[in-house]
Amino acid sequence: MNNLIPYPLTFKSIGHSALLIEWPSQIDKIILDDILQLQSSIERELGNLLVETVNTYNSLTLIFHSPISSIDAIEKKIQQLCQIQPSIKSENQKTWKIPVCYDKEFGIDLDDVARQHKLSTDEIIAIHSKAKYLVYFIGFLPGFLYLGGLPKKIHTPRKSTPRLRIKKGAVAIGGQQTGIYPSESPGGWNIIGNSPLLLFDPEQDPPCFVQAGDCLQFYPINKNEHQKILKEVEQKSFTIEADPS
Repeated sequence: MNNLIPYPLTFKSIGHSALLIEWPSQIDKIILDDILQLQSSIERELGNLLVETVNTYNSLTLIFHSPISSIDAIEKKIQQLCQIQPSIKSENQKTWKIPVCYDKEFGIDLDDVARQHKLSTDEIIAIHSKAKYLVYFIGFLPGFLYLGGLPKKIHTPRKSTPRLRIKKGAVAIGGQQTGIYPSESPGGWNIIGNSPLLLFDPEQDPPCFVQAGDCLQFYPINKNEHQKILKEVEQKSFTIEADPS
């Protein structure tokens, strides 16, 4: 844990066998690092007692196999771990290169986003693809990545009327965030492109190759390249590029 900023943690019971640990309510990389470091220490020290741990922007939920007999004892153990846990090694965190086709066949809201910001579509694509995005957590849908780092210049309000059906792989902007829809679903974000990658595959371990603490960087591809990669993904022959974060 980052000892330079002693975050006040709060603990809340959820039912009989889960514990919620909360940090200050803000989106911040230092808080994320703090959460991931504590999560790693808890899984190492208490892993045999846990079903799983789940992090968000400012919280960590511990789900136990059995009802918790003593919340105070668990809290005391976690507070001790806060003082001794090592830093997460950066070599375990990666920057994934994600191909995106911004063609208007896929980017059905790209013109509208450009108009809202008084920019050309090429400028929107350049701004969106040059940024580096931090993965805070995964949720909402299996494989849906909550990313930080969208340049303020292209923050775009969500649509007033959500669509009932958004294609798998749709790359979109919603407010201060950008993301990829890992499966077909309803949604109210502005669709600016499509990635042919498979972000959630239950046949793989782990099912989502991206983890909290990793980074993403998009790179533009054309329609032919999109189709080629899509076929390679289906045949499980496409290799996703990644650099150390």
